[in-house]
Amino acid sequence: MTVNITAQDEITIRTAAYGTVSLLTAAGIAGSAHKVATDAGLALSAATGAVGHVVASAKGAKLKGKSTAALADEVFPALTASVKLLEAQDPAEAENFRSTIGVVIDAAERAHKGAPSPTLAEMARKINEALAA
Repeated sequence: MTVNITAQDEITIRTAAYGTVSLLTAAGIAGSAHKVATDAGLALSAATGAVGHVVASAKGAKLKGKSTAALADEVFPALTASVKLLEAQDPAEAENFRSTIGVVIDAAERAHKGAPSPTLAEMARKINEALAA
């Protein structure tokens, strides 16, 4: 099945994907935020399929939040909308998107030595909740 992703859909998916990296970076503890950003960003750049083609460019990603709360207000709905629009066209591509975001979360969590911080773990939980909504 092919996926017909409109220009607006691309912006939604990019906002969700790059916003996830930004939220995880904001939740990183002092001294490791840059490592979280790097590892999560590299994980995102490894995306494949239609999602990989969309996130290969950050063009059009709308991230205007100046605080973590404002950013979350943009990103969580974009995550939910991305899954729904992909699910409507190709359930396998929706799963690819969920998996891609899961790998981004895993990469961010591994950036910490030992277990992820409570802040990062809570942000990951909220991101997963938005994916499942």
